[in-house]
Amino acid sequence: MGYTISEKILARASGEKHVTSGQIVTAKIDLALTHDVLCGPAAEILEQLGGKVWDSSKIIVTPDHFVPNKDIAAAKLCLSMEKFVKEQNIANYYQLGRHGICHIMISQEGHVVPGDLVVGTDSHTCTSGAVGAFAVGIGTTEMAVVFATGELWFRVPETMYFNISGNLPEHGYISGKDVILSIIGQIGVDGATYRAMEFDGEALRVLPFDERFTICNMSIEAGAKTGIICPDEKTAEYIEQRTKKAFTPLTSDKDAEYLEKIEIEADNLEPVVAKPHLPSNVATARELEGQEINQAFIGSCTGGRLTDLRVAAKILKGKQVKPNVRLIVIPGTQQIWLQALREGLLEIFAEAGGVVSTPTCGPCLGGHMGVLGPGEKCISTTNRNFIGRMGDRTSEVFLASSATVAASALTGDITDPRDVN
Repeated sequence: MGYTISEKILARASGEKHVTSGQIVTAKIDLALTHDVLCGPAAEILEQLGGKVWDSSKIIVTPDHFVPNKDIAAAKLCLSMEKFVKEQNIANYYQLGRHGICHIMISQEGHVVPGDLVVGTDSHTCTSGAVGAFAVGIGTTEMAVVFATGELWFRVPETMYFNISGNLPEHGYISGKDVILSIIGQIGVDGATYRAMEFDGEALRVLPFDERFTICNMSIEAGAKTGIICPDEKTAEYIEQRTKKAFTPLTSDKDAEYLEKIEIEADNLEPVVAKPHLPSNVATARELEGQEINQAFIGSCTGGRLTDLRVAAKILKGKQVKPNVRLIVIPGTQQIWLQALREGLLEIFAEAGGVVSTPTCGPCLGGHMGVLGPGEKCISTTNRNFIGRMGDRTSEVFLASSATVAASALTGDITDPRDVN
């Protein structure tokens, strides 16, 4: 019997020769990730456990949710985070100006490599599955235990296999967001509860590498424990450009046991949108034509990467955002912001009538830099559209790719990017 990549990573981390789904293991953590909102609370619990981290070199910290500090409460959270960093001698701390959304930072800076077991105080830590790591979100109490011991227990999840086969449409507007929204629309927000979602297929392998992060990130929106992609040549190239860390990539065996195998035909994919108030409430962009919007947001850990900004800028260049629409663009990290500046992308957004902010999660969770008022509607590259997610409980959020968001900003209502000249 063969084993999945998830089973292999958990076996390695727990010191076992083999593990299978349903088994409980205690595993050694390779990386622990935290941010401004939950670092301080986890550190307070750590004090009760002895007050010393197990390995300061394996902890990654960055402010990202409410930066720059939006109010006194946010400032206090950052002070708690900085106190922890100083007291524990955390070398991998990305202060404002070198910061970014934590799910992008951890791979951008070369901290996570194939085969790693990664935990983070955020449900979207599963983003790192794109490089062949087993990455999961955990709570503050669990993180305090990880800080103190470097270990955590896991129940080995069953794995669902998604084969994204065929060829992507020639128009070039199918992104990782369209892929994962289509999958969630098919299986539902509880269709992969406590399972690993493993993605593969020829269409997946030809997408820009950044798109893999979005696909794995939104596995959690289907209830999954994690999303993961077996590493390939593109993975090795991505990692080797960012770190000299040695790694041993693990892949699923051909005879690995899967709970279910699902075929996704890339040829049939269209630009899609998740309507309020669930990521599974999916329709094609063309089905929603005429739906007016007040705000268009391009950013977050599922829309703030360089490929997202390039696609949006291509659509917006030389055009004007509809006068009654607010276009907000937030690059995912300071490094992405700088590269977008060098490529002239930020100028395109500004000239089109958009505004560009420093990297932050802000609007995604209704924190700041784009909070919605009563009854407002926003089309967004973020990953959640629950009631009140981006502001007032009567506001509505439509999830889409950066191409669809950019096209919609131009017309003032939800628009398929194929329909914008």
